Amino acid sequence: MTASILIIAAFMIIPMIVGLVSAKQSVATSEDFFVQGRGMGSVAVFFTVAATWWSAFAFLGSNATFYTNGPVYLTALAWNLLFGLMYYWVGKRVWFLGKRFNYLTPSDLLGDFYNSEALRIVVAAIALVFTIPYLQIQLTGGAYLIEVASGGVIKFWLAALLFYFVIIVYVWVGGIRAIAWTDVIYGALLFFGMMYAGYYISSQVGGPGALFAQLQASSPAHLTLPGPNGSMGYPMWFSLFLITAVGAFMGPQIWLRMYSVKSGRLFNLMPFLLGVAAFAYVGSILSGYTGVLLEPGVANPDQILPIMLMKYAPFVLASLILAAGASAAMSTANSQIHAVSTIVTMDIYQRYIDRNASQARIVSVGRWSLVLFSLIAYVMALTVPGVLVTIGIAALAGTAQLIVPTVGAITWRRAHPTAAIWGLLAGVACVLLMTFVPAFRTPLGYHAGVWGLLLNSVLFVVLSLCLQRHDRQVVERFAEARDDYDAEYHPETLDDGRAPLTEATPATPATSAR
Repeated sequence: MTASILIIAAFMIIPMIVGLVSAKQSVATSEDFFVQGRGMGSVAVFFTVAATWWSAFAFLGSNATFYTNGPVYLTALAWNLLFGLMYYWVGKRVWFLGKRFNYLTPSDLLGDFYNSEALRIVVAAIALVFTIPYLQIQLTGGAYLIEVASGGVIKFWLAALLFYFVIIVYVWVGGIRAIAWTDVIYGALLFFGMMYAGYYISSQVGGPGALFAQLQASSPAHLTLPGPNGSMGYPMWFSLFLITAVGAFMGPQIWLRMYSVKSGRLFNLMPFLLGVAAFAYVGSILSGYTGVLLEPGVANPDQILPIMLMKYAPFVLASLILAAGASAAMSTANSQIHAVSTIVTMDIYQRYIDRNASQARIVSVGRWSLVLFSLIAYVMALTVPGVLVTIGIAALAGTAQLIVPTVGAITWRRAHPTAAIWGLLAGVACVLLMTFVPAFRTPLGYHAGVWGLLLNSVLFVVLSLCLQRHDRQVVERFAEARDDYDAEYHPETLDDGRAPLTEATPATPATSAR
C-alpha cells in the first residue's frame, strides 16, 4: 500500500516539477502561453498530439467496449491512421494560415476567412459546449483510477480534486510548454501501460493464443460483428472510425497543437507515427477479452481493467499500470482545460470585453479561466453519471461538425459564410436530437454524428454554390496564402494552368485575427 501511494505521489509531483522548470523558458506573452511562440519541436509535437488524442476514453473505454460489444473497437487502428492523415493534410494548412495571419483559436481562422462575426461566435460556442463533457470523462476516469490504485485510501472526490489541482499548477506556470513536456512522460507511460496490461492480464488464461481459443469456444459472438449484443455492426464500425478521428481532430486542443508547430515539415511524419502508436490497442483487446473469461457480468464495464489488475496482478504493478491510465486522462484534460481557457480569453474576453488588454492581462485571464472550467468539470464529474465511451462519442460528434467549414476555408474560394453557419447549426442540431430525444432514432444504425456531418456537408455545398461572396479582398487574400503554401510544400500542383501569383489580385494584409 505504501509503495502504491508513493507511485501516485510521484504521478502528482513530477508534472508540477516539469511545469516549474518549463516556466523558466516562458515569455510573458499570450502567444507563448497559448501556442509556445509557434516553436514546438518534433519530439514534443508527436508526444503532445498522441497523448492529447488518447485519453481515458482510450485507456478505460477501449477495454470496456471489447468486453461488452466485441470487435467493433478494432476500428481504432483505422481511426488512428485517419487522424494522422488529417493532421498532415488539414493540419499543415491550418498551421500555415495560422502562422501567416497570427491565429490562436479555431474561431480566428474560420471567422477571418468567412469574414463573419456570427460564425466566429458559433464556432467558439461549439468548441466550448462539446469540449466540457469530454473534459468531464477525463476527470471521471482519471480520478477513478487514482482511487483504485490507492486501494480506496484516496476517495473519488479527493482524487478528482488532486487531479485538477496538479493540472492547474503546472499549466498556470508553464502554459502549453509545460503541457507538451509532461505529455512526453504521459505518452510513454500510456503506450507501455496499455501494452503491458494486456500482456500480463492475458497471461492469466495462458497468453493470447489460449485466450482466443477459449473465447472462440465460450463466447464466439465477441469475435465477430455485430458483437454479443447484436448492436455493433458495420454501421457503428464506420461511425466510430469517422466521428472519433474527426471529432478529436477538430477539438480546440488539437487546433492549438497545429498552430504551435515550429516547422511545416514536422507534419509529414505524423500519419506514420500515429499509425505505429495505434498498436497499443492490442493491449486493450487482450485486457477486454480476458475480462470476458475471468470476470463476466461486471456491472460497470468501464471498471473491467482496474478490477482485473487489482485481482490478478501484484498491487504495486497494478498501481503502476493504473497510474499510466491516469496519465492518459491527465494528458487530455490538461490540454482541454488550456484550450477552453484560450477560447474564453481570446475569442470572448479580448474580442468583446477588452480589445486593448495588455499581454499580462490576457495571460492572467487565461490562467483564471483554467480554474473556472476545472471547477465546472469537477462538479460535473461528481454529479453527472455516464459511460465513458457514450459521453465521449456524443461530445466528439459535436466538434466533428467543424471539419466542414474548415476544409472549405483551406481549399475552396466559393465557401460561403451563410453556408458555414447553417451547416454547423443543422449538423449540431441533428447530433443533439438523435442523441438525446428518443423520437429521433438514428437511421440504419449509423451514429448521430455521421448524419450530422452528412446534413452539414450537403447544406454547406449547396448554399455555397447558390450564394455569391462579395468580400473579394478576403477571398483573394486567402487564395494568395494557399498559393504560397502550394509553392513551398507542393510545387507540383502549380502547373495546372492557374495564373501566377504576380498576376493575382493583390491581397490586403490581415491586420489581426481578432
